[in-house]
Amino acid sequence: MRALGADIGSRTIKLVAVENGEIVDFRVAEATYDPIAECKRFMDGLQYDSLMATGYGRHLFEAHFEGPTITEITAYAVGAKAVYPECRTILDIGGQDTKAIALDENGRVIKFEMNDRCAAGTGRFLEVMANALGYPIEEFGKRALEAEKRITISSMCTVFSESEVVSLLAKGERREDIAMGLHSAITRRCAAMLKRVYKNTPIMFAGGVAYNPCMRVLLEEEFKQHIFVPHNPQIVGAYGAALLAL
Repeated sequence: MRALGADIGSRTIKLVAVENGEIVDFRVAEATYDPIAECKRFMDGLQYDSLMATGYGRHLFEAHFEGPTITEITAYAVGAKAVYPECRTILDIGGQDTKAIALDENGRVIKFEMNDRCAAGTGRFLEVMANALGYPIEEFGKRALEAEKRITISSMCTVFSESEVVSLLAKGERREDIAMGLHSAITRRCAAMLKRVYKNTPIMFAGGVAYNPCMRVLLEEEFKQHIFVPHNPQIVGAYGAALLAL
């Protein structure tokens, strides 16, 4: 039996096909202005027996495809447990929201926190700041790790932070130092959320922002432990949805 999990995020669409519990195919694409059209194009030619969706646009997906939906919290719990059985805490930083999830030894959700009303500290915030500093988003974290000092960023509002970045550049501050200051501010914000569910247990860092090496370094510094990042951190939720579809 082959099952398909779809994670319709605010920035990207992730599809994962599983067979006998193992990933046999996965795809990631931009959500664009018409995520349903992108899903149809994306799913063309995929063979599956059951389907489940999660994510920001799951209800829109459900209206166009035959398949139930599940919350991102549940999908991430199932996916994280499958990828990293020792996982007890999940930090997921996506395009528009941040989630901190605590699991019990059986992988069941016991507590979670979610910031979904502000872009501060999310992938979108990083994109805007990278653009303000003239970096491709793929290089932003690497450049921040080249900093010589950590500049304090006073505001986490995307609009005000962008203005602050422009002001710092005008004062002659190095781009790398500003980048590190921004990453440090994001880490503090995310760590505060994570600590509300964290109980000194193994942590998984998932979502698109987990590709950022500076975020990984700063989180490990904050929690004084190795933080597990899966090989494809963006697809954890879609993988969990696919497993549930079985």
